[in-house]
Amino acid sequence: MSKPSSGNAMDNKNNLITNILIIDETIREGMQYQGIMFSLEQRLRILDFQEKLKIDVCQAGYPSAHDSESQAVKTLLNHTQKNNYNIRIAAMGRANVLDAKIILNTGIKDLHFHVHIKSDAKLENLNTLLQKLAATIKHIKKRTPDALISIAMLDIGKHEASMLDHCLTFLQLHGVDILSLPDTSGILSPNQIFDKIHLLSKSAKKTCLSIHCHNDMGMASANGVMGIVAGARILEASALGIGERNGISDLYTTAKILKDQGFDIRIDTDNIETFKQYYQYVDAIVYEQTKSHLLQPNTPIFGIAAKTHVAGTHAKNNFGACSDESFTINVLCGKRLVKKYLDHQRIDFPDSKLSELTLEIKEKSTHLNRSLTLADINPLISSLLN
Repeated sequence: MSKPSSGNAMDNKNNLITNILIIDETIREGMQYQGIMFSLEQRLRILDFQEKLKIDVCQAGYPSAHDSESQAVKTLLNHTQKNNYNIRIAAMGRANVLDAKIILNTGIKDLHFHVHIKSDAKLENLNTLLQKLAATIKHIKKRTPDALISIAMLDIGKHEASMLDHCLTFLQLHGVDILSLPDTSGILSPNQIFDKIHLLSKSAKKTCLSIHCHNDMGMASANGVMGIVAGARILEASALGIGERNGISDLYTTAKILKDQGFDIRIDTDNIETFKQYYQYVDAIVYEQTKSHLLQPNTPIFGIAAKTHVAGTHAKNNFGACSDESFTINVLCGKRLVKKYLDHQRIDFPDSKLSELTLEIKEKSTHLNRSLTLADINPLISSLLN
């Protein structure tokens, strides 16, 4: 994979939407969710899922945290080389020379750094920080000229556009490939994300913009999509949105929405079965360690509720990734839904009596003040057929 090009997602000259890259942060960000720890074996299995799904970049760990993290990142990198994988391995650290050396010692060429800028920082404070950052960038480029450098400037929800533009100008002058823009506090809405990214994208000529959204207000996936629409070229996401606090953008839903809108994304969103296995695997690890599930009945696409219907008009559509549809039969159901339910149960019942049966079901549901089971419905069917 070549380095990402800069510029807006939409090429105004010929109206063609350009390539979008996906960074899957399930491993690194996922280990910030309720104390989750992925073993090396689990990381390798997650990496295999990512390769099969055509993820562009795996953010594999944080080497400066501990020697075990360095070794894990090395092992994942060797695994991709041994198996001729297309996915790239990246590692994260603090934006200083020490962490850069530790990451480079793993053999990694995709270096992701984070820089903390206080929300009340003045321009002179920022310039001091950026000068220190320049030393880190210089060290990396001298040692590994073809390294790909990403810098996350925290956090876009708490900084003015002028500060972000100042950082972008500096990074472009120093040849940084990616400016990652995290809504670290998870406080922004999609329209706010759009305004910030769209304005900044006009200045992004040599440095590509990446979007990283947290889910504190339930907006992470929507914000991730809107960041790409606004001009970011890289989406940072994770399986089931696993991550710090309430998580980050969900990998499948964001990629699927963007791909359906015409963005050129390599990830194989049509491979729904592998995605389902990937999500179930991550969820099983979470459950083993926390005794709670990330994969819930109402999880978009992969939850069982996606194919649980009450209204017949909804039952016409093929929602969700679960194998079987289910039907809730109560006072709100109509004749069409009853027909779908009977067919699903392989019950032969004349269409001419469907209206009567539907009315009986509504009456029974109202009387019992609950949805009906097959045991409730069978006597109603028998009475109408005899």
